[in-house]
Parts: sequence; structure tokens; C-alpha cells
Amino acid sequence: MNLIEAAERLRVEASSDLAHTRRAELGQFFTPPAVARLMASMIRARGPHVRILEPGAGAGSLIAAAVAQLIERADRPSRISVVAYEVDPQLVDTIEHVHWLCDELCRQGGVQFDGQSRSGDFIEQEASTLAPSLFGNDERPWFDLVITNPPYRKIRSDSAHRRTLRAAGIETGNLYSAFIAVAVQLLAPGGEIIAITPRSFCNGPYFRKFRELLLGIVSLEEIHIFESRKEAFRDDDVLQENIIWRGVRGAEPSSVKISTTDGSDAGSSSSLVVRSDEVVWPRDRERFIHIVQDRDSQAIAAAIRDLPCQLSDLAVEPSTGRVVDFRVKGHLRSLPEHDARPLIYPAHFDRGFVTWPVNSRKPNALALTESTRDQFVPNEVYVLLKRFTSKEEKRRLVAALYDPTRVAALGEHQGVGFENHLNYLHRSGRGLPLSFAKGLALFLNSTIADRFFRQFSGHTQVNARDLGMLRYPDSDQIRALGAHVGDVFPSQGEIDALVREVMPEGMLR
Repeated sequence: MNLIEAAERLRVEASSDLAHTRRAELGQFFTPPAVARLMASMIRARGPHVRILEPGAGAGSLIAAAVAQLIERADRPSRISVVAYEVDPQLVDTIEHVHWLCDELCRQGGVQFDGQSRSGDFIEQEASTLAPSLFGNDERPWFDLVITNPPYRKIRSDSAHRRTLRAAGIETGNLYSAFIAVAVQLLAPGGEIIAITPRSFCNGPYFRKFRELLLGIVSLEEIHIFESRKEAFRDDDVLQENIIWRGVRGAEPSSVKISTTDGSDAGSSSSLVVRSDEVVWPRDRERFIHIVQDRDSQAIAAAIRDLPCQLSDLAVEPSTGRVVDFRVKGHLRSLPEHDARPLIYPAHFDRGFVTWPVNSRKPNALALTESTRDQFVPNEVYVLLKRFTSKEEKRRLVAALYDPTRVAALGEHQGVGFENHLNYLHRSGRGLPLSFAKGLALFLNSTIADRFFRQFSGHTQVNARDLGMLRYPDSDQIRALGAHVGDVFPSQGEIDALVREVMPEGMLR
């Protein structure tokens, strides 16, 4: 039995011994052998002494894979040192057993092995070494390699973790990004980090400060994505879309290798090398990370990036629907009434337009009262987008035109409510010109826009701020697109052909 197989046996035993609720409480997801091997294959660390940090070691699978990879090299190091943190004391014996197996393998190869297992909280123990001090941080440990599958769990704003992180100058609200933010600062110059994390940090305001910190310390050099959400972590029923990435401290950004597999041992793979500025756009203040999987995606990214406008250039603002239905439960109406105004849900989307009312489990109206008045917007033209789609849906960007003249109304409406599962595009709180709104909805419903959006958003939520970061045709081009929308929207093929015509310099034609 080789080292990785032995570590896998220990992982399975440890997993069966630990209560699922306890692991969920700690945010633990153990690393399967196929993923561990893949991560270890990315290791580029060289030198006579390789110092490894695993901030959340779990059952030690990544340690075993890393050591096995280093030992198999022709230019193997003469010494390997490992520091492994684990907050769950039940796993410390497992990690020490893995260290013993590593030591056995290293001795056979003439390599010295030093393994330390530290039972405790990595954040609490190491973040304090990063906090500013009158005496400096010269005693800080330095590592050549961080390899990690950090825990995934939100951090409360009033928690001890949050206070410790703030003292170290780190602002983040999730345990996985906190682990990474501390770990990259423990890398020696030229040291590398290989991590498997949710893809959620790649975009959105929630992780902006984390992206700034991360990209200010390391240069991304490899990103690996899984075609299947379920395959890589099938034992743990993980629903997050995960990626593996490798960064190097202090390296100058140059190129990024992007690879894809289905996450299984025998899965097929593909790869593409792109420029670093195609992954992190130099002028992007949000520091979004774009993952370009193939040449078609690369062409789409180039075309979108060269479009002339963002929403702010078009005097358009994105907002989230104001109506949170459970907070106004007593004012919801299943059918229109004289004292109510239309309430629009995703269920009202109908082939590019909003149809209202509809026969649905969702209400169709919200009573107009003093307490609900501020939840309505003027009954004018808007472009609406779903904020959430299921992971099985083919599209992430799903837009519909709200045109008050198409709403089957009882008399004149003073306002309309958009439920919180929608984003709406407006101008200073008012509606948009009809032809312009039609063109904007058509562009957002194109395959090109949707495929580009997926390059930086790996989850099923569409944030209003993400819409503001897309690039769009100019106003004249958008109105020209709108001229093709009559009483019905064009077919998907027709939409895509129309949008290709406004791409810069004929790209994608």
C-alpha cells in the first residue's frame, strides 16, 4: 500500500468516527485522494529543504500527497518539514500517523522528515503574529509551500476570529478566506500556495478586500476547475463550486494555466494558458478573477472587454428588489385588489417579458399602505433579472422587460413592487426609455453575455454589483438592438446573431 492509499484508509476511518454535525460545525470537508493527487501535482517548490504548512490538515491527505510527490522527483529535497494545524483534537492522532508514514517513506529515499502536528486554532495562533508590533515580526515562521483545503464557514462579525483578523489587518467574513489570508503571509518570498476553495471569492463585494490582499501578495499561476460540482467531493455532498488554484508570493504576473477535469480519477482533462491580464483585468478596481476555460471563452472575454460602456456610462443603476415578502406577509395579495399594486416575482417572467397576473403559488400584489409605500417604484419601464438560478439551469443571466402597458391592470397603478429575488435596472429610481430597455434586455439574454458572466461568477447568485461590472454596447447600439424586439422577443439564435453584430471589430462573427 502506497502513502496516499494508506492516508486514504485513515481518512475514511476518521470520517466514519466523526459526527456529521461536528464536521459541519467546524466547516470540515476532507480531501479525496484524486483531489489530493491533483493538488500535489501542481507543486513546483525546489531546494534542499522544503518547508510545508497545512493550516487545516483534517485527516492528513494533502500532507501525504505532497510528501509522496516530492519524494518521487529525481531532484528530491534532502529535508522535508511539515507543520500541520488541526482544530479537532480527535484528528491529531490520525495526522501523527500520517507523519509516521511520511517519515518511513522519506527514510527509504534518504530524505530527512520533520513533522509537527499542532492541535489548535490556526487563525488564533498565527494571525496574532501578523498584527503590527513595536518589536516587529522577525520570529514569524516562513514556508516554501502551503497546501490546504481550508474549512468553509461564515465568521460572525462579533466573533473572536473576526477580532483577531481585524487586529492583523484582515477583513473577511468566511473561514476559508481567513485561512488563506493568514497563510499567504507566512510564505517565504517565492513560496507557493496550492488551495482548493469555493469559487465565490472570484467576484462580488463580499470578498473584495480579500481579493485585494491575496492579489497583492501572490500572483495566480494555475487555476483548475471541475466540470461537475458533485464528483470531486461526492462523499461529502458539497454543493459549492470549488476550484484549485496555485499562487506564488512576489512573482510578477505573466501567464495563468487554466485546466478542467470532471473531478474523478479517470476523468478527461483540458488546459489553456492565458495572459494574467485576461484573468485579472488591470483597470478593474473590483479585482474580479475571470476563469477562461477555452478559446471560445477567451474570444468572448476579449470582445466583451472591448465594449465601450459600463452601466454607469449609460446612466443606468442596478438595484435589488425592495420587497422581502416574509416581512410584509400580512399585506400580500394572491390576486389584484383595489388597494394593492403589482408585485413581480421571477415566476412572472415569460419569454423575455413580464406577464402579470399569473396563476402561481406566489402572490401577485402587495397592498399599498403607509408601511409598504417605500417598497414600490414608479410604474414605468424596467429591465429585471433573476438574482438566483438553480445549478441545473442552463443560464445565469435571465432578463425580462417590465412594460406597464403589458400588465393586465385594474385601473391606473401608482407603483410596482419588485420582490427581493430580482434585480432591476433603472435611472435614478425611475424607469428606462422603452426602446433602450428592450435592447438592454436583449443583450443580457444573449449567450455571449451569459458565458462571459460565468467566467467570473461560479455561483448561482447574480449580484447587482456584478451587473455594474459587465461591459455593454453604447446607447445607440442598445437602442438599435431594441428595435428588433416587438410584441415577442427574437429566438435565442436571433438574439445571439444580433449581439454579435455589435461586438468590437467584428469579433465572434
